[in-house]
Amino acid sequence: MKSLLLLLSLQTAAVPAAPAAPAPAPVSAPALTPAQREDLTCAAAFAIIASEQARGVTSALAYPTLVVRGRSYFVATAERIVAETATDDDAVGLALTRIVEDLQAQAAQSNDPAGVVDAIMTPCLAKLDAAVPLPPPPSMLQCAIYLQLAFDEVAGREGDSATARDLKTLATVLESRARDEMRDEGLSGNEADRRFIETREAIDAREKARAPDDDATDVDFEHCFTLAKPAEKR
Repeated sequence: MKSLLLLLSLQTAAVPAAPAAPAPAPVSAPALTPAQREDLTCAAAFAIIASEQARGVTSALAYPTLVVRGRSYFVATAERIVAETATDDDAVGLALTRIVEDLQAQAAQSNDPAGVVDAIMTPCLAKLDAAVPLPPPPSMLQCAIYLQLAFDEVAGREGDSATARDLKTLATVLESRARDEMRDEGLSGNEADRRFIETREAIDAREKARAPDDDATDVDFEHCFTLAKPAEKR
């Protein structure tokens, strides 16, 4: 969808882009209500922060992970405002570009750029929680599988690296604890194996359904790492 292209272009808005080919016709940004502008400002802020989080910018990592939830909010908001204003993606994209430029100017002109961002993000995060609630944390079993998949990916790329060994250890610990939980539920070994396989198949199907260029993740790995700690340290 074009809205996804808007997101990708917005995420690189902080970097000067090469001049675009001349448009066949001039594009005008739609007239926005205050509420629509607030929503688009949040969408723009989420896209900028998500892009910085993906690049490992320290200040952006202080906010909740926005790569997936921020994208969902961005796409839904852009599409809704296209419909509400009876315009198109290009027109709303121009409005978003102007908002991004305004946000960047505010931060550049302030003696407290971080404070400018915080002032925007605080109400916007409340909007995000209402529009795109946090998914429930993964279960012990799901965490075991996610970390096994992470191990497979890292080991395939790095071989027997320290990171790969750490992931393998954590995955093994979590699988053992997940099997203990299933045994406490009264499941037999075969039933536990079947649940493990079904959960793995569901996760694999979800991953295969993602677009080839979608490298975002909403897995709460911090929660999984916490589950893998010794009980007294959780």
